[in-house]
Amino acid sequence: MAPKVEVELDKLKKETLDMWTLVYNQLQRAGEAVLTLDKDLARQVILRERRVNAFELKIDSDVEDIIALYNPVAVQLRFVLAVLKTNTNLERIGDFAEGIARFVLDFKEPAVDPELLKRLHLAEMIDNVLAMLQTLHEALQKENSTLASRLFDMDGSVDEINRAAPDILVAYILENPAVNAKDALRLSGIFRKLERVGDHCTNIAEEIIFYLDAKVLKHQGKNNPDQP
Repeated sequence: MAPKVEVELDKLKKETLDMWTLVYNQLQRAGEAVLTLDKDLARQVILRERRVNAFELKIDSDVEDIIALYNPVAVQLRFVLAVLKTNTNLERIGDFAEGIARFVLDFKEPAVDPELLKRLHLAEMIDNVLAMLQTLHEALQKENSTLASRLFDMDGSVDEINRAAPDILVAYILENPAVNAKDALRLSGIFRKLERVGDHCTNIAEEIIFYLDAKVLKHQGKNNPDQP
């Protein structure tokens, strides 16, 4: 029979992966909502945000209990600390999903020009951040630091799309004087939120590598503010 601490750590890992799935689904729905301006779907994302917050509090509490009761050391301690920080990053990603959903509710126009969305590569950016989350989920589940390391290259494409978005939006507004310029410019906020999601994914990758390989990568790459 496994020691009690191992049982508790396995439960903590399962809880973390379950929260991951919830946050992934939130971001997936928010992305679909912004591409289609589906306000009902956006409302679902906002309502489910409370579940993300409750999950975060539960995992934080469980981490505190494990540290207090079992005094983990070495790889066990690295795992618990990595979960604690990963939990915070996942909650922030949930916040960004909610922020994207609120944008959909506030958008005045009935639709976004499909040609503009194509030029902005918004669907590609959404797919990229979802792929990052999925890769990280697999990396933790399989305890594979090589998978986690892929995130740093994946984040580059997200940054590239984000950097190009403002100029594309300005050019579109100048080409289409009748367009609602305020709504078009507010689209840039979606790109900033998705770029922040990418940053939080790289933070999680660093935590997984810290847990598995005892390597500290923090501050070796970029570190952006995360306003939702």
